[in-house]
Amino acid sequence: MEKTILIVEDEDRMRRLVADYFKREGYQILEAVDGIEALRIFHEKKVSLVILDIMMPRLDGFEVCKNIRKSSDIPIIIVTAKSEEDDKLMGFEFGADDYVTKPFSPKVLIAKSKALLKRAEGTAEYSSKISVEGLSIDELSHEVLVEGEEVSLSPKEYELLLFLIRNKGIVLSRDKLLDNVWGMDYFGDARTVDTSIKRLREKIKGKADLITTIRGSGYRFEVKK
Repeated sequence: MEKTILIVEDEDRMRRLVADYFKREGYQILEAVDGIEALRIFHEKKVSLVILDIMMPRLDGFEVCKNIRKSSDIPIIIVTAKSEEDDKLMGFEFGADDYVTKPFSPKVLIAKSKALLKRAEGTAEYSSKISVEGLSIDELSHEVLVEGEEVSLSPKEYELLLFLIRNKGIVLSRDKLLDNVWGMDYFGDARTVDTSIKRLREKIKGKADLITTIRGSGYRFEVKK
């Protein structure tokens, strides 16, 4: 069954960029430029998932989320330009299922959306957990365990580790990691990737050797078994 994604974002360029990525994945797209329009579309159309910016004119994302939750448990991902924990916690309190912080990778957003849609469908084979080489990630709670012990990662470190694991065995260039983890609108350089890889290795301790440096090319997540 074809899925329809409602993208609620007042910034035209960002909304169209996200819409284009989802269209390439085969989704139907509905767009809203503010909270009032979002609620009108939601109540008139059959929507499978909502991607909801927080900072919008007329009616902010929190109010839209709260309104939707009065009548539906449809998956909602909130998008915020802030990194403060309060915004994320408030979003969850109003009923959001997940979040991304700008700048974000459209591919990460798509991965989160697919996971939530599978959960909403009750797909029997779906599991939110990825486990490899004693390293475990829960995509719903964002919990990361190393040999059963929880480690604390920043949002970008978490997304970086998740992207590496999803592409295990593949050499990923620094530019590819920048585009897919930090987003194409990010203006940093390759040193950002190197610094984040270093911190990530320090935090996953005994599993640091799973992230291999490929000289002159980038990084690869190694699967030994």
